Amino acid sequence: MLFKARSAAVYGIDAHLIDVEVDFSGVVDGNDATFSTVGLPDAAVRESRDRVRAAIKNSGFDMPPTRITINLAPAGLKKEGSGFDLPIAVGILGAYGALHNRDLTNFLLVGELGLDGSLRAVPGVLPMAVMAKEKGIRNVVLPAQNAREAAVVNGVDVYPVRTLREVLDLVNAFAFDGSHAQPLRVQAAEVLNELQHFPFDFKDVRGQHTAKRAMEVAAAGGHNLLMIGPPGSGKTMLAKRLPSILSPLRFEEALETTKIHSVAGVLDPSEGLVAHRPFRAPHHTISDAGLIGGGMVPRPGEVSLAHNGLLFLDELPEFPRNVLEVLRQPLEDGTVTISRAAMSLSFPAQFMLLAAMNPCPCGYFNDKSRDCMCTPPMIQRYVSKVSGPLLDRIDIHIEVPAVQYKELRQGAEGESSLKIRERVLAARERQANRFARVGEAAPTTRKHRPIFANAQMTSQQIRVFCELSSDAERLLERAMQQQGLSARAHDRILKVSRTIADLEGAHDIAVKHIAEAIQYRTLDRSYWS
Repeated sequence: MLFKARSAAVYGIDAHLIDVEVDFSGVVDGNDATFSTVGLPDAAVRESRDRVRAAIKNSGFDMPPTRITINLAPAGLKKEGSGFDLPIAVGILGAYGALHNRDLTNFLLVGELGLDGSLRAVPGVLPMAVMAKEKGIRNVVLPAQNAREAAVVNGVDVYPVRTLREVLDLVNAFAFDGSHAQPLRVQAAEVLNELQHFPFDFKDVRGQHTAKRAMEVAAAGGHNLLMIGPPGSGKTMLAKRLPSILSPLRFEEALETTKIHSVAGVLDPSEGLVAHRPFRAPHHTISDAGLIGGGMVPRPGEVSLAHNGLLFLDELPEFPRNVLEVLRQPLEDGTVTISRAAMSLSFPAQFMLLAAMNPCPCGYFNDKSRDCMCTPPMIQRYVSKVSGPLLDRIDIHIEVPAVQYKELRQGAEGESSLKIRERVLAARERQANRFARVGEAAPTTRKHRPIFANAQMTSQQIRVFCELSSDAERLLERAMQQQGLSARAHDRILKVSRTIADLEGAHDIAVKHIAEAIQYRTLDRSYWS
């Protein structure tokens, strides 16, 4: 007897439809059925036979001692994970006649089984729900812990279940067109609005007006930023408050970000949707595979988990040089391609890089209050851990000096994140309207992502949107010659100046906008010259 169920497997951040075919034949010696699983299963899939056998028996069903063959098609794709437990169990029960509904082509079944027949959450459910919608599969049956995550996809009915018994009752109810459980409904817009809360606020930061201004510019245009300053000057404090002034996620961005977090298994099941821009701050002991991603079947790393958000690297020179150098491609292209013997996968990695570092090993080079004990060769070796090509990809470089006592003790609060965010959102709105008028914000292929911020502009778009007056042209030319800036630095100065003009509400880039953008590119000549 042959019975078919449908499930899914995730590769990268996309899911593929998997047909679970179950066949039993012939009585074998012994008291238990003999399992044989084919279709390139990994160890977790092969071990499912023991979980499935116990779950079926503990749910009150008998399994005759027959030979059971399970095929996971297409057989050429490697299958991994415990999410195939539920479709395998349903397929076996269907083959033995426990189901009244013989056609499950309109059901997608995903879930890990406990020995008592309960269902446990699995990663990667959101890409599976998206795939089900694309394939026209109406009903998605999965563990209750994963339900909110999948229910944000419109066009599919998500049924949260807790036991194998509930799954059988649900499927049989469809066979008789009788009453059955109601699908879970989640309004994605409400979820995005409900979860907009930030634990840190810029009003707590004393002094550091230049750094706050630079962060406002970075947030408005999505620019990378590097802070250099002595210990205790507030670099980490500023970094933790940057998410509070970023623009909220669009639904398309939230969906893509949630897919990545779901695949990586770091999604909070109570939220179901990543509602605010990610803030990832890996420790400097991280490996290159941890930062970029890896594994036999590649999994996303920190740069992909920070997609549409922030990647904060504190104590930048303490990271191994080979780890920092792998950032070059994602900073330039916004994607990461990981090639292994089994397969090659690409993950999105469009993030803002926020980095902080001391100016020397002791941390007090150029500090007015304390003497630096480092020799020039020591300082040069320390800062040279951050290579020139990587530094060239960072748009804004600022110095964060130590805060003076009077600034620390002043009674008045600083400007709140809410006020700064209002200016950032106004600038982002101008950018979105500008790109929409020329069709840049329309959905495109993955290789040509929609443009929503100035930092994402290509060279062609820079020529269109960053025209300069003759005075601004001469100022930029003089800066390029005197500071020896690269062509990449030229483009990034124009992007930053466009953002500064947007914050001011100006249509054209003025001399003062170019001058401020150039000012953000001078520190690399002070420390790396």
